[in-house]
Amino acid sequence: MKRGKEYIQSLKGKKVLIVGLGKSGKAAAKALNEAGAKVSVQDSKTSDKLDTQFIQYMQNEGITAYLGSVPEDMTSFDMLVLSPGVPPTLAHIEEARKAGIEITGELEMAYRLGEGQFIAITGTNGKTTTTTLVGEIFKAAGRDTAVVGNIGSPVVAEAAGSKEDKWLITEVSSFQLETTSWFRPVVSSILNLTPDHLNRHGTMEAYGAAKARIAAEQGPDEFLIINLDDPLAYALKDGTAATVIPFSRKTVPAAGAYLDGTRIMVRGLDGTDHFICDRSELKIIGDHNVENVLAASAIAFFAGIDPEIISAAVREFPGVEHRIEFSGNVDGVDYFNDSKGTNVDAAVIALKALKDGVILIAGGDGKSQDFTELANHFKGCVEALVLLGRDAPIIEEAARKAGFTNIYNCKDMPSCVRKAAELAKPGQKVLLSPACASWDMYDNFEQRGRHFKECVKEMLK
Repeated sequence: MKRGKEYIQSLKGKKVLIVGLGKSGKAAAKALNEAGAKVSVQDSKTSDKLDTQFIQYMQNEGITAYLGSVPEDMTSFDMLVLSPGVPPTLAHIEEARKAGIEITGELEMAYRLGEGQFIAITGTNGKTTTTTLVGEIFKAAGRDTAVVGNIGSPVVAEAAGSKEDKWLITEVSSFQLETTSWFRPVVSSILNLTPDHLNRHGTMEAYGAAKARIAAEQGPDEFLIINLDDPLAYALKDGTAATVIPFSRKTVPAAGAYLDGTRIMVRGLDGTDHFICDRSELKIIGDHNVENVLAASAIAFFAGIDPEIISAAVREFPGVEHRIEFSGNVDGVDYFNDSKGTNVDAAVIALKALKDGVILIAGGDGKSQDFTELANHFKGCVEALVLLGRDAPIIEEAARKAGFTNIYNCKDMPSCVRKAAELAKPGQKVLLSPACASWDMYDNFEQRGRHFKECVKEMLK
């Protein structure tokens, strides 16, 4: 298996088609062009809907672009590199696959184009918090660290040309993992597994199989940090040769991270226990965040970082934007931005963290989810439900079936926040946790969360 300079040499003159021109697609096109490949790009959007700077870059570099169209002859390429948002089942991709052309993705290219060491973190929920915290721990340990993937820079932008002492702390999605083949992190982690992206993967089995690819190429000298308390996630350990290290809130593993009463602990392979901190010292709330801290502590420890460094970084960690983020208090009511709660399980986690007295704002692109479990958590927790977005009627139907009727429909975020403020009493909480993707109304969940916070700020004026 070639990586770094050796692999780059093999790319000289190779005809590569980048499919999809989001952030990662553009980064892959630049990296492969610099590596000497003969790069073409394809996107369903026409040139007027794309970044003008990148259009200029392509023109300057002589990159052929198929915008709003597909190449007539897909067999003319040596390789396709898919962006994460591109379904691998599209007709022109299938045509290339049938012709025996290699089909890979931006994460795999990132791994091949450099020699950096990867820490890879996946799961349905908690990826961003855990990845960010691991990044902070590695930085505190003085390691040359880049936090990449679904957060921060595209992986390939930081990984291409990286040296062995570079640590790439990578948030990895199932979409990215679908197209991996050589990808081999030093430490991988599967945080949990609950229904999500079933509109893409079709079944939970297919979704789980994509997640399991994170550890598929690892060997006994590498580690898989995995959630012992989540049976669906834990079952994915069977597909790896890595040393399996569990983390658990409920059980003490032979080696791994665990909760001893309220104490967060890590146990080494030699059976020695290391105290990290008490959960009361954490600045992030909820049982789910205890799990995230357990995972992050285990990842860092088994990557060779001193427990005292882990402990200090964990105690200082403030959390991440858009994940149960405190966004202000207006007239005695706390407002929380959980725009990253893009599926049912994430929204349920947020409700459990806030416990009761919640005015919930939800709705958006439901990704073919069943909202029954969400509705079943309303009793004793949610005072009122404020809905917006395309799939609001589906959530409303689930709520009414569960016997919850205090429901309000609004056309946009400002009217949702105004309605929630009208309904909330002092001491209660307004929570934006949509349980849905944002794509029906916003470019991404970040834009949605920032709009929510702007609406809260308006009330503070």
